[in-house]
Amino acid sequence: MILSSIKGILFDKDGTLVDFQATWFAIGDLLALQAAGGDRARADALMEAAGYDFGKKCFKADSVFAAGTNADIVALWYPDAAAEDRRKMTIGFDQFTAEEGARQSVPLPGSQDAIARLHRLGFRLGVATNDSTGGAEKTLLALGVAQMFDAAYGYDAVANPKPAPDAIYAFSDLTGLKPSEIAMVGDNRHDMEMARAGGVGLAIAVLSGTGTRETLAPMADVVLDSIADLPGFLAARNVA
Repeated sequence: MILSSIKGILFDKDGTLVDFQATWFAIGDLLALQAAGGDRARADALMEAAGYDFGKKCFKADSVFAAGTNADIVALWYPDAAAEDRRKMTIGFDQFTAEEGARQSVPLPGSQDAIARLHRLGFRLGVATNDSTGGAEKTLLALGVAQMFDAAYGYDAVANPKPAPDAIYAFSDLTGLKPSEIAMVGDNRHDMEMARAGGVGLAIAVLSGTGTRETLAPMADVVLDSIADLPGFLAARNVA
């Protein structure tokens, strides 16, 4: 791991830039109620199947809702639907979550300042998320940081979403950086698996989302509390 070679940073969105729990429970619950035809008990069961722990009031690490795509959620909640119906429902999920996710997005403490500092230091910045591309772009606008990012890659912007490394290669092609010059930052194992598969120079896990130190540390080069610590981490090692 040669930290001085890092010139670009690719961020996960939910749990890394945005408070996942605060932003997404109400949105997911509304979609679950719709899928359950208004049946509260059935909606709760769907939320549990997607990874929500009602006892702890949070989404579980690496669950479908925490790490999957809208297509994954549709497939889970509508297992008997025909392929074309699922495709149409996924488009509807993408549109709804893009609007509501941006409108209700809660930035993690210190994330906007950290992004601004990293941008000033000259790092090329991107987002790789299993949300839709439209959702990612709208959220960056809502957070007031869109102008600092070169690109946002949702699951629908690449042939294969996380944990496949497609977004890393797309960001590399766009910026002219080698994967070894890119750091991947995320809160889920999918993020770390993508980092390893894509050959990035630095895999950074953050504990601000659904992942835990136990689930993330085995695949990460470093584990930070949140991206608020990232500029200081890099500066302390003579990168910034």
